[in-house]
Amino acid sequence: MQIVFNSPLLYVADYPAHDAVEVIDKRTGVGAFMRDETAQRFRAEFLELAAKNPDMEALDELIDHYHALMTQPAILH
Repeated sequence: MQIVFNSPLLYVADYPAHDAVEVIDKRTGVGAFMRDETAQRFRAEFLELAAKNPDMEALDELIDHYHALMTQPAILH
């Protein structure tokens, strides 16, 4: 597991051995564990965005695209 991003609003962990990504929106207290093609797409979009040194609004837009998948309560993070 690698913690890719951790801010007061967002947590992203990568699980390369499982081809998975965990994303937690700390504002709403929910998260998603994405695997396979979804995880690959999120990784690519996140890395592309990170290379541009984004502001929080840009990160919000990215997370909003995946918000429908974020249904798991984040009670341990």
